[in-house]
Amino acid sequence: MSEESQDNEISLIDLFAVLWHRKAMIITVTIIAAVAVVIFAVISLVLPPETSPLPNEYTPAALMIINNESSSGSGMSSMLTASGLGGLASLAGINTGTTFSDLAVYLVSTNTLLDSVVDEFDLITRYKIEKFYRAESRKALKKKLTASYDEKSGVFSIDFTDKDPAFAQRVVNYCVTYLQKWFDDLGVDKNKLEKENLEKNIENTLKEIQNLEVESHSLEGTVSGRVAASMPSITFEQNRIALELTAQRQVYSQLKVQYELLKITMASEKPVFQVLEMAEVPDQKSGPSRGLLCIIVTFAAGFLSIFLAFVLNAIANIKKDPEAMAKLRGTNE
Repeated sequence: MSEESQDNEISLIDLFAVLWHRKAMIITVTIIAAVAVVIFAVISLVLPPETSPLPNEYTPAALMIINNESSSGSGMSSMLTASGLGGLASLAGINTGTTFSDLAVYLVSTNTLLDSVVDEFDLITRYKIEKFYRAESRKALKKKLTASYDEKSGVFSIDFTDKDPAFAQRVVNYCVTYLQKWFDDLGVDKNKLEKENLEKNIENTLKEIQNLEVESHSLEGTVSGRVAASMPSITFEQNRIALELTAQRQVYSQLKVQYELLKITMASEKPVFQVLEMAEVPDQKSGPSRGLLCIIVTFAAGFLSIFLAFVLNAIANIKKDPEAMAKLRGTNE
């Protein structure tokens, strides 16, 4: 056996001897840490969420489909500029070639949406924020509210984590509704915007037709029993109403045709923003993993006790070495 292999064997024996000599301390420290962390985990589970040092957390999520096919660079650029988000988007790294899914992820982290959620659910009071209300509430909300987009499935998701599952569900659904309305206000979905405009125009035209018909019937009642020739002004008014009524009916017919054609077009196309699933109240916690915590703490205590054993052994060896002790005292013997 070579001298190097003998030194390695001696070193391993020395290491094992140190561990064996300190085995009682190593085992004791590890067992105490394991028992302590288990007790801590049980107590955190038994106590109510308001007082528990490690309460259960729940993370409901809502799923949406974002259609990126219509997010052309020029269209996105003009839309961002018109909405006033162009400067903020450029600072956040969103360029004119971005997609609607990127825009959706960005909008979730904007101060506009965050402040709306904070005010709606009074998060300043809930999170006990005592200073820098806006900045600290936004920071706290960003830690719990996340948005992501899966390119493979095309699904955009929003989730929120809280110890109250019902509260977390309400926050997520509020964000979905707010984001959907924001997309509508930005005019991202041109077909949807055109459909809403057509519906308003059809409704207004129908009301105008109804008003003209009522006015025409009223004039007919006035003329009844009288000679029409002796009432030129009424006759003129009747003709005017008849012409307007004919024109409005033609406009109404054209709008209805456009509306029906647009419905056919929309049925064959995907909307830009479509909600798949609203968030539900979760019945299973998303964290924390108390079992994993117990394992980590137990292993950490074991490694720490082994390290402590070598430290104590090194201190004992130094105390047995007169030359080393003399150096520590600063004297030469």
